[in-house]
Amino acid sequence: MTGTGVEVPADLVDAALRAARRLGKDVADVPVLAIAQEAGISRSTLLRRIGGVRKTLDEAVRAAGIDPGGQRPVRERAIEAGANLISEDGLAGLTLEAVAIRAGCSVHSLYGAFGGRDELLRAIFETHSPILDVEKVVTGPHADLRETINSIYRLLADVLTHQPRVVPAMLAEVLARPGEPALRALQEHFAPRLLAGLGTWLAEQMAAGLIRPMPLPLVLQQLIGPALMHFVTRPAIDEIPGLDLPSVEETCAVFAESFLRAVSPP
Repeated sequence: MTGTGVEVPADLVDAALRAARRLGKDVADVPVLAIAQEAGISRSTLLRRIGGVRKTLDEAVRAAGIDPGGQRPVRERAIEAGANLISEDGLAGLTLEAVAIRAGCSVHSLYGAFGGRDELLRAIFETHSPILDVEKVVTGPHADLRETINSIYRLLADVLTHQPRVVPAMLAEVLARPGEPALRALQEHFAPRLLAGLGTWLAEQMAAGLIRPMPLPLVLQQLIGPALMHFVTRPAIDEIPGLDLPSVEETCAVFAESFLRAVSPP
């Protein structure tokens, strides 16, 4: 029974969910006609069976444990909520119950959007790590080597120094619990992408003679390691009285120069 006092048949709730999945929308954003077609009835029949009010159907969907939407998609809200929880409390704070409360949805909705906690964690990391933007930099129209390296460092700086600080929190988890199954699954998913994107680009630079031949894992560490350490600790260093750090732009330029000197051919 909904708040309007109308008993919405389960088959109409199921039809609404099927139509939402087929159209890739929240239930609240699916037209009544599309739901009626999914149920195999006319629009007027559907409206009659739900008491003439669309809100009744959305309430029935919510009563079934699924957020009907009508606001930002559950997936977006969950990724944002999960990122803030990780930034505040580490990986231990990422429970589906906590995310559901923060995102204003049900746990059932999270299972529908992600399938489980590991997939949610993967989506959070992909959204709040620089991996997608780095892929665009190295696969797009190429600037010269120095400018490309500089761009990579600026992306790292942005991700590592601004809220929510998901990547620093995840690094802390890796150092504290390297055997954590969720983190291993994350590494197994993103390591091939890192090698296929940034790794392939670095290999191309070596083949072109712009970077001296070196084992690829070492080149990746040479590129990312020093800047990663600096930008992870930069917010804390900024709080030390009398210790003035150069601007982010200047810092990126220094790291780019250092990297190029280290890997340039003799």
